[in-house]
Amino acid sequence: MIVTTPVLQSISSALLIVATSLALLSSNVLALDDDQARLADEVATKGWIAFSAKTVAGDWDVFISRPDGSARRNLTDTRNHNEGYPLFSRDGTKLIFRRLPKSEPFKGDHYGTMGELVLCNRDGSNERTLGEEGEWPWASWSPDGKQLACLTIKGIEIREIATGKVVRTLKRKGFFQQVTWSPDGKWFSGVSNAFGTSWTDARMDALTGEANAVSRVDCCTPDWFPDSARMIFSSRPGGQAGNDGQGWTQLWMANADGTERRLVFGEDGRHIYGGHVSPDGKYVLFSGNSREDGDPSRSGAPMGLMRVADAPIIGGESVALRKVHPEAKSGPVLELPSGWEPSWTYSEEE
Repeated sequence: MIVTTPVLQSISSALLIVATSLALLSSNVLALDDDQARLADEVATKGWIAFSAKTVAGDWDVFISRPDGSARRNLTDTRNHNEGYPLFSRDGTKLIFRRLPKSEPFKGDHYGTMGELVLCNRDGSNERTLGEEGEWPWASWSPDGKQLACLTIKGIEIREIATGKVVRTLKRKGFFQQVTWSPDGKWFSGVSNAFGTSWTDARMDALTGEANAVSRVDCCTPDWFPDSARMIFSSRPGGQAGNDGQGWTQLWMANADGTERRLVFGEDGRHIYGGHVSPDGKYVLFSGNSREDGDPSRSGAPMGLMRVADAPIIGGESVALRKVHPEAKSGPVLELPSGWEPSWTYSEEE
């Protein structure tokens, strides 16, 4: 039998995909020290995390896995689209994410406005698109899962999922991205330019629209602890060395009134973004590498998981950062595969 060149090329391509897939799988099995192994065992059965990651075909899909990185599987598996920014509903039964053409990469400052918003069940079934491209921007779940808060040019709009109807609108108060509804439904968090700087993490009363600064100067990606009284966010303190004098982005937490700010995780040479607290408030997920914004236009960044009680933790040698925070520990941090904007639910699949 004569094997033609096109057939050989097809076989070679298939073998390359298999080899690449095996390499990715093996890279997910990371060597753990004793403390990391204990942490992995501790969180292995605590629900599921959803995140966006690059596939061997070059597109971005939504994946889920156990919090220790096991049982990883693809929820969307499309080849002509990129999917990202997944958010579980508070009860964990539903998921939203954004979908855009494969030719259009996610952008760090605009990902919540890009493409279409897709709603599905927790397991990826029963997909439906809400609105057109660019609509339902920066959508965030209400506590009961019946509404989404969307940050538009007109303001923060509360929309019914079932009908798409806008039932209430609040003035923006300088909020321009990354709005998230608090678990108790009483507040919004977001990034605002109304407090003397262009990148202030802020809180807004969901009833009155009154707003306060939580952390000023080079802050972003705010999210909530389950008590709705504390927030986690990325911050780039001034006066740091490295990164051409720009310094490195770190993960911080504070009371939502702006008091008691403290470091959660930092590492010289690495930007930390996408902080997301577990449903019981005991753990935090994040991602980070040397590139800005979680690197959604390339390949994402390694995710990490740590106990909130172990904060502050500093990774790597980080000589300069350790001088600023001499009380900081070196771990444990559970290193997970590369991903972007993770979300966490303790709800179990049926």
